[in-house]
Amino acid sequence: MRHAEVLVIGAGPAGIAAATAAAENGCKVIVLDDNVTAGGQIWRGATVSSANTQDAAKHRAMERLQRSGAQVLNGRSVFSAEASGTVQTLQETTSGSVVEQFHFEKLVLATGARERFLPFPGWTLPGVFGAGGLQALVKGGYSVAGKKIVVAGTGPLLLAVAAHLAEDGAVISSVLEQATFAKLAPFAASLWTHPAKLVQGARFRGKLWKTPYRAGCWVIEAIAGSGQTLEAVRVTDGTRTWTEPCDLLACGYHLVPNTEIAALLGCTFRESFVQIDSAQRTSLPNVFCAGEPAGIAGLEAALVQGEIAGLACAGCSHASLQRRAAAERAFGDRMEKAFALRAELRSLPRPDTIVCRCEDVPFARLQGHQGWTDAKLQTRCGMGPCQGRICGPAIEQLLGWRPVSIRQPLFPVPLQAFCFPDASENNTTEID
Repeated sequence: MRHAEVLVIGAGPAGIAAATAAAENGCKVIVLDDNVTAGGQIWRGATVSSANTQDAAKHRAMERLQRSGAQVLNGRSVFSAEASGTVQTLQETTSGSVVEQFHFEKLVLATGARERFLPFPGWTLPGVFGAGGLQALVKGGYSVAGKKIVVAGTGPLLLAVAAHLAEDGAVISSVLEQATFAKLAPFAASLWTHPAKLVQGARFRGKLWKTPYRAGCWVIEAIAGSGQTLEAVRVTDGTRTWTEPCDLLACGYHLVPNTEIAALLGCTFRESFVQIDSAQRTSLPNVFCAGEPAGIAGLEAALVQGEIAGLACAGCSHASLQRRAAAERAFGDRMEKAFALRAELRSLPRPDTIVCRCEDVPFARLQGHQGWTDAKLQTRCGMGPCQGRICGPAIEQLLGWRPVSIRQPLFPVPLQAFCFPDASENNTTEID
C-alpha cells in the first residue's frame, strides 16, 4: 500500500497540470497512468527531452512536472477504486502481472476521453482505423508514406489528424465532416475570441490546401478489394452517393469521456459527464475531476481545469483562473452543438453489420431487446474484453440505451496477479 496526499489518475494535460499545481504547493503527489510515458493522447510520448520547443506548452508542462516533485508511475491501469480512499492498479512486467494498492486523501480524475465509433458496413475491414488511433500508430512508427487516406467522421480532431498524417507523407484524398456548413459557421466565427485556436486551425488547413474538406458528408460503407482489405469507401451527402478509392480510412465521431472510475466511485453525473463545482470537485468531497470527463472542450480547458483541481487539493486559491475556465467551458458547449451527430447516422448499420466486435454481435441480434441488460444477457453484447467501451457509445447513439451499471474490475485481470504474486512466468501462463 502506497500513500499519497493527492492521487492523480491520468497523465494527460489535465493530470499533469493538476499534479504540478498540487506538488508545487507542498502536497505529496502520485500520478498513475496506463501508458508507458506521460502525455495522454494529445501529448503522447511526452518527456522533457522529447517535448521540444516547437510545442511550447508541452515543453513547459513537462519541465514543471519534473521540477514539482510529483511521482509519475507509468504502466499502471486502474481496475478498482473505492470512495473510502483506495485504488488498485495492474502493472504488466517481464516477470508477470503485479497488483498494487494506493491510498489517497484526495483524488483527481483526469482520465481523458476515447474516440466514438459508429458501425457501418465494412468498418471491421483491415485498413479501417479510428482517426486518433491511426495518428497514434503513426507516432509509434507505423508508416503511411504514399498511402491514400480518407479522413471522416466529425469534430476538430479530423483536421488535426489529417494534417499530421500529411506531414508523415500520406496523401489525404478528402476530409469528410458529417456536420453541415450551416452548423459549423457559427462555431468557426466564434474562434475570433480564441485566437490561438484560430491560428492552429488555419495552420492545419494550410497543410491541407489541396485536400477537399466536405461538410455534410459521411461514409456509409467501406468496400473490400480482392484481398479482403480496404479498397474504397462509399460516401453520401444525403442526396447523392459516390465512391472514393483509398488505402486507409481514418474514421471517428468525436470523443466519449472515460468516466468508468467516476461511476464506480459513485460520483453524480450531468448527462454523460461528471458533475463538478467551480473547484472541479465532484459530488464526493475528496474527489475532483478535470479535463474531458467533466466536458469535452479541448487542450486549454484540460490545462486550466487541471490547475484548478490541483490548487483546490492543496487548499490554495484558484479564483484568478475562473474566468479562463468559464471561457473554455463556453467553447466546449459551442463545439458540442456544432458537431452534434445527425439522425441519418443511426441508419448506417445493416442487419448483418457487427456492432459488438469483441463478441461478434450483429445489429440484427440487438433488435427486440428492452435495453442494455436484456441485450447483454441474451447476446453477450458489451461483455467482451473492452467491457462495452467501443460498442457502448455506438449503441447509445443507435438505440438510445445507456449502460446501467459499472462493476470492478474495470477490465480483465489475471487471477495470478492476486493469488500468486511470486509465481514464475510458466505458472503465470498456465493459470491465465
